[in-house]
Amino acid sequence: MCGLTRFVWVLALLICLKNGRDGGVMALESNYQTQTRNHVRVKQVYRTGYHFQPKKNWINGPMYYKGYYHLFYQYNPKGAVWGNIVWAHSVSKDMINWIHLEPAIVPSKPYDKYGCWSGSATILPGDKPVILYTGIVDPKPAPGHQVQVYAIPANYSDPYLREWIKPDDNPFLKPTSENISAFRDPTTAWYNNGHWKIIIGSRHHHRGIAYLYRSRDFVTWVKAKHPFHSKRDTGMWECPDFYPVACKGTNGLDTSTLGKGVKHVLKNSLEVTRYEYYTIGRYNLVKDKYIPYNTTEDGWGGLRYDYGNFFGSKSFYDPSTKRRIVWSWANESSTATENIKKGWAGIQLIPRKVWLDKSGYMLLQWPISELENLRRKKVELKKMTLNKGDIVEVKGVTAVQADIEVTFTFSSLEKAELYDEKWAKFPQHDLGKSICGVRGATVQGGLGPFGLMTLASHDLKEYTPVFFRVFKTINEKYKVLLCSDATPSSLLNPNEYKPSFGGFVDVDLAEKKLSLRSLIDHSVVESFAERGKTVITSRVYPTLAINSNAHLHVFNNGYEPITIKKLNAWSMKTASMT
Repeated sequence: MCGLTRFVWVLALLICLKNGRDGGVMALESNYQTQTRNHVRVKQVYRTGYHFQPKKNWINGPMYYKGYYHLFYQYNPKGAVWGNIVWAHSVSKDMINWIHLEPAIVPSKPYDKYGCWSGSATILPGDKPVILYTGIVDPKPAPGHQVQVYAIPANYSDPYLREWIKPDDNPFLKPTSENISAFRDPTTAWYNNGHWKIIIGSRHHHRGIAYLYRSRDFVTWVKAKHPFHSKRDTGMWECPDFYPVACKGTNGLDTSTLGKGVKHVLKNSLEVTRYEYYTIGRYNLVKDKYIPYNTTEDGWGGLRYDYGNFFGSKSFYDPSTKRRIVWSWANESSTATENIKKGWAGIQLIPRKVWLDKSGYMLLQWPISELENLRRKKVELKKMTLNKGDIVEVKGVTAVQADIEVTFTFSSLEKAELYDEKWAKFPQHDLGKSICGVRGATVQGGLGPFGLMTLASHDLKEYTPVFFRVFKTINEKYKVLLCSDATPSSLLNPNEYKPSFGGFVDVDLAEKKLSLRSLIDHSVVESFAERGKTVITSRVYPTLAINSNAHLHVFNNGYEPITIKKLNAWSMKTASMT
């Protein structure tokens, strides 16, 4: 459950995690002790250098307040598995370097005795933050009887917001009798027409639903007569997120912004598929309903922030820089036993600035600029041609902890492979398995595969390839596929979940070039195609390509020669987590 396994961002940001090996970290509670050299080795090899994670144990997770970004996340102080969950709390000046504080919220009342699940934060007038979250009154019926709770700072003048209290009029919302176990994840509130408004994720049979609630005083809430939005055959909607985007420019908008030149985004994390989907649409103020445009599918085949290990994201508006930022958690793909050996589970992905593409049909994402402060030891390649079968190592970069930007060019599209029309019927979450997995990095093609071999061993027995393949349709149009394939990432561990992920890139190939940026950090590879039109995150656990034994290569296995117009690779410093 996203509600069971997720973290919450203040600044209106929240994140939920997934269950199961391929969707999260669920297991029996276990105390963790580092007693053997093997445990220490496993723990350190896969720990990230510049992605957020606590020192040990299980995490699943912002608000900007008085000069600090606040991150709240679910945390088990007793083990690297789910259980004993408290809301841990960290603060940062830049969302890259963090200071860990004492827990902010712990189960302490009858209405959250069995868990403090996800929620969001809103900054009320007078610069007063309030957190809304889902409390569990009773563990039955599974996954639990759910209510909505709010918490406020004990001291508004404390920029660290170290202490939070739960007022006596909690819970502020209770579910109707038919959905007591499907009533969770309140969003950041927005204000219009004299009311504060939030949506809460739910379902009715197999129909996913976002219910709307209104309040004049942020105390008494009334359910709207009609759902804010719903869609049949999508299952439970977890971690809903609703926010405005500007039709022009890259600046973000405050959550309550309305008017001309504004569109809206509704995102849901689907419990059934364990992936996230979003639509772009309009907000009908008269009916208080969201209506998606018909430019993309509203459901399983819809747009996604990320086509890989990414779930339970939440966005927030950063008033200090006028950005809207999306942040998500990435689950482990290893087993619960291995997580216990590591002593921790789950990482925070790099925060991403998000804005509307010029087409108006999709969102663009890019790592926040603060990350670039960690760059050092730049390596550069220019005007290098790769023929079929060429693999060239990028030397001089710390390949296990790096940031790479590369632009590929090609002189012709004639050798592009024929696009199979049946692929159009595949759900988006099957693209990696059905296309990238079958036509992998070593399967020769026409125009592609070409790209990066990240976290590679010296003999290429292990590597995680991130690559493009270009296809041509019967109508003489072109489709670009981005793949991130974890299949060859680990030679010696058969128990890991090693999927092939894929997503098509909406790009005009008139200039015959494609760009790629990959963030490599020990056990995670985040890849952004064409300045963030398509993004894929993979979690991987090499056994040979670790620390100084990891290498980085560029390659081409297509018949069409590829030219590296420019490649910049930086070794990345380790972020501060104090």
